[in-house]
Amino acid sequence: MGIFSRFQDIVNANINSLLDRAEDPEKMIRMMIQEMEETLVEVRTTSARVIADRKTLERRMRNLQADAEEWEGKAKLALGKGREDLARAALAEQAAAEETLKLAATEMAQVGEHLDELNDEVAQLQRKLDDAKAKQKALLAREQSARSRLDIRRRFSRDKLNEAFEKFERYERKMDDLEGEVESFDLGARDLADEIADLERDEKLDQALAELKAKMDSGKKGK
Repeated sequence: MGIFSRFQDIVNANINSLLDRAEDPEKMIRMMIQEMEETLVEVRTTSARVIADRKTLERRMRNLQADAEEWEGKAKLALGKGREDLARAALAEQAAAEETLKLAATEMAQVGEHLDELNDEVAQLQRKLDDAKAKQKALLAREQSARSRLDIRRRFSRDKLNEAFEKFERYERKMDDLEGEVESFDLGARDLADEIADLERDEKLDQALAELKAKMDSGKKGK
């Protein structure tokens, strides 16, 4: 077929390996995408022509079939009128039409195979094109990321970074002092609560002791 010959290295190869071998992967992938898109247009244009040829051939086959049936009818008419000579001639025309119809059917099968091949080529190339576009997006993302990191390094020298770290450490120390002060108040509050709890326990013990003494005194008086 020849339409696809200059792209077999792309269709049959792994795009990653092609890019790995390229000196300028970004430039190469742009060229690959452009050529793939141009070939897709070419293959689809060819497919459109073949589809049009198939429609023409289908119409021709219908006409041949109608001709064969018409000549068969004429042969029957002539035979019914006793004109075997005319019937024989009509049957000869019918046979010629049917023979041409067989050739057209063979051509139709070839056209169908051609369309199947074109469809396979379009599908293969579309997959490779989608893969190439995905790789192009990945390359652009990597380039943008690298440029962003480079810009950051250019804007912030090492001294500025150290200064920023020191400011951050001072801020952290300030937060530590503030949190320590808050926790010291919490500790004081806990001590006060513990003291009150001790007073409550002492009061309960005193009450229990008084109740026990009263019970014992009551027992002695009963004796």
